[in-house]
Amino acid sequence: MAYKISDECIACGTCISECPVEAISEGDIYKIDPDECIECGACADACPASAISLDE
Repeated sequence: MAYKISDECIACGTCISECPVEAISEGDIYKIDPDECIECGACADACPASAISLDE
């Protein structure tokens, strides 16, 4: 179960530098590639908008 970025994303870029496997891509709302995500949670911990959570 990978992490997912919600519509609350403010596209600040903080999560990109925290991801150890480069699974996050830029856009109006950033996206996490579920095939690349290792579920470490580093992106969620770094997100100032609390826009990242486990995709359940």
